[in-house]
Amino acid sequence: MASSGPAGQARAVVIGGGIGGLTAALALHLRGWRVTVLEQARELKPVGAGISLAPNAQRALDVVGLGDDIRSLAAWEGDGGLLTPRGRWLSRTDPRLAAERFGGPLVLLHRATLIGKLAAGLPAAAVRTGCAARLADPGDATRPARIVTGDDELTAELVVGADGIRSGVRAALFPGHPGAVYSGFTTWRVLVPPLGRSFAQHESWGPGRLWGTHPFADGTVYAYAAARAPEGAVAPGGDERAELRRRFGTWHDPIPAIVDAAEPGRILRHDVHHVAEPLPAFHQGRVALLGDAAHAMAPMLGQGGNQAIEDAVVLAHHAPAGAPPDLAGYTRVRQPRTTAVARKAMSVSRLNLLTNRPAIAVRNTVIRAAGVLGPAFLLRGMDGIADWRPPQPPYAARTHATGTDTEEYRT
Repeated sequence: MASSGPAGQARAVVIGGGIGGLTAALALHLRGWRVTVLEQARELKPVGAGISLAPNAQRALDVVGLGDDIRSLAAWEGDGGLLTPRGRWLSRTDPRLAAERFGGPLVLLHRATLIGKLAAGLPAAAVRTGCAARLADPGDATRPARIVTGDDELTAELVVGADGIRSGVRAALFPGHPGAVYSGFTTWRVLVPPLGRSFAQHESWGPGRLWGTHPFADGTVYAYAAARAPEGAVAPGGDERAELRRRFGTWHDPIPAIVDAAEPGRILRHDVHHVAEPLPAFHQGRVALLGDAAHAMAPMLGQGGNQAIEDAVVLAHHAPAGAPPDLAGYTRVRQPRTTAVARKAMSVSRLNLLTNRPAIAVRNTVIRAAGVLGPAFLLRGMDGIADWRPPQPPYAARTHATGTDTEEYRT
C-alpha cells in the first residue's frame, strides 16, 4: 500500500467516510494528495442495505480503478419492469438494451461491498473512525482551512465536506441556507436471503406507495418501499415488518414473501429529506461540498450515490497536485447537473406516489401507451444521466474494459 506521502505534500481532509467521501479520498490520493478521512462513526458502516450503480457511476469508478470490479457484480435476470400492486404489467424493461444504450449494466450491490473496495485503495492510516470533526475556518487563497477534532486541530489545503444530509460543513459555509427539508414520504429498505426461486427486478406502484425488488448476483434480495407519511412517523410498537405487511401484504408475489423473510430488527426506515433550494455554490474558500451535503435528492432515480461518485472524480479533476484547486470550476460543472437531476428525481417521486385515483389511471394509461413503443422509448428518461462520462481518463489505469476511448471522457 502506498504511503501517505512526504510531509511537504499538499493535504486534503475529507469529512465523512461514506461512498462519496471515500471516492473523493481515493481519487485525490491517486491524484497525488496526502489524504485524511474523518468519520464520526466508530467503523465504516454504511447506512442503507444496497445501492444501484448506473453506467455513469461505473465510468466514474473507472477513474479510480474499480469500474470493472463493480461490473463483474452485475446480475442479469432477464426482463423486468413496472407493475401494479396486483401484478399487472405497466411496462417492461430489458437490461441488455439499457446496457447497450448507456454503455453498461445497472449493478446492484451491498453498500458495504462498495465501501470496502473504496477503503482498500487508501493508505492504511488515511481513515480515522470515531472522529467527529468541525470546520473552524474555510480558509482562503492566503491561508489553509482549519478543522477541529476533539482536542486536535488539522489544517489542509483542501477540505471536502461529505458529511451527508445533515451536513455540519454545509451549515458552516452557508448558515442562512434552509438545508434539507422533508420530501413528504418515508422509505424502508431490507435485505433477505435468497428465496429459492429466480425473478426479475421490478418496481410496483400503488396509491401513495411503491415497492421495488432487486436480486443481487449472489441471490440475496434487496427490496425497498416508499409511502407518503407524516414526518417522524414510526410503526406502532416499532414493528416495521408489521407496518410493511399492513401496507404491502396483499400486493403481488414475491412482495409478501420478502416481507415475511425480513428480520424485524434489520428493516431500515428513514424519512426522505432533500435540498429543495439549491446552494449558492458547492464551495467556499478551500472547502468543497459533495453528495448529500451539496444536493441531497429523492431516491426515485437511484442517483443519489451515483451523483456523489461523479462529484468525487470531478472534484479530483479540478484539484491537480501541486496547484491550487479550482473549486469554482468544480461548482460550475457540478451544480447545474446535480440540480437538474435532483429536480427530476423529485418530479418522478410525485408521479410515483400519486394518491388521486383518476390521476393514477391517467398515469398508468400513459405508461402502457409508451410501453407499446418498446423499452427503448421508456429508457429515454435516463438520457443525459446514465450516459454521463467523467472529464478525465482513469488515473489508476490508462486502459479499461469498457471499449471506450479515453478521448471520449468529458463533463
